[in-house]
Amino acid sequence: MSEVTLYRKYRPSKWTEVVGQDHIVSVLENSIKMGNISHAYLFYGTRGTGKTSVARIFAQAIGTTANDISEIDAASNTGVDDVRELRDGVRSLPFESKYKVYIIDEVHMLSKAAFNALLKTLEEPPRHVIFILATTELHKLPDTIISRCQTFTFKKPTVEILKKVVEKTAKKEGLMIDDSVSNLIALLGDGSFRDTLGILQKVISSSADKKITAEEVEIITGIPSQQYVFDFIHSLLLKKADLALNVVSKAVGEGKDIKFFLKLILADLRLAMLLRFAPELKIRIKEEVGEDKMHKLEELAKNDQAENLPTILRELLKTYDEIGYTYLTHLPLELAAVKICHPAN
Repeated sequence: MSEVTLYRKYRPSKWTEVVGQDHIVSVLENSIKMGNISHAYLFYGTRGTGKTSVARIFAQAIGTTANDISEIDAASNTGVDDVRELRDGVRSLPFESKYKVYIIDEVHMLSKAAFNALLKTLEEPPRHVIFILATTELHKLPDTIISRCQTFTFKKPTVEILKKVVEKTAKKEGLMIDDSVSNLIALLGDGSFRDTLGILQKVISSSADKKITAEEVEIITGIPSQQYVFDFIHSLLLKKADLALNVVSKAVGEGKDIKFFLKLILADLRLAMLLRFAPELKIRIKEEVGEDKMHKLEELAKNDQAENLPTILRELLKTYDEIGYTYLTHLPLELAAVKICHPAN
């Protein structure tokens, strides 16, 4: 595998390679075809959703060469002097393109004085200048800045989209990966292309084999065992609080991330519920998780107490939001287990 990070190696370089942002790509492509180019764009979305990549593609699509594209990290250039330097550069004409494009990443990190200086430029920009501002925290931007930009909201990619990215990337790297493993890595990526490929790279770097297993992912990333997940769910269906609490205790003793443990539980509970109440989805679910995991999910769905799956899901969904706000991070999950198994308590 190349020393270049997977995210950089497979970063989109043209519109057809952008995944999960069709609503933005189509609008930008059409605006270029019609010649409706705005002087300022604002790209908003969570980390690793492709904001900077799309900004680069857009700049290239309007004929801007590398010499006329400037990328600025606002997190490292927060002061008014940095923006004043930018304003001085804006006045000069492009070297070899029709436009000069300024991509300002993490723009919400600019100081108040810097925002005021930037606003003056956005109010009366030279015709040859285009600004593309990118942020993960739209609420931190002054309304005066937002109002002068054409805003695009980047969607958080679904697990299904990230799963396909993992599988496609693994194939390009000459690796074998089954559905359950790619699905697990996609869950770990938490809605970020960058984080997902970062996790895949970590696993690849630590694996001595061309076939990546779920056990390797669990060991390398430190996430709870899949068996723990099924044991916990099975305990709830049996209404055995002692067994459920024992599983939580094991996970805590091994230093596992309890919130992510619950995230895995919720994901599998949902699939088991779908199998129970919408069996026609079986083929799609099997494609998503693989044959081995499918057997375990079907076992849960066929349990005598599986009618209670929606109730269990609702209780654990509330618990998910509570984790992280208590001194003992695992306490909300323990309380939920007891409540599910002993509703009167």
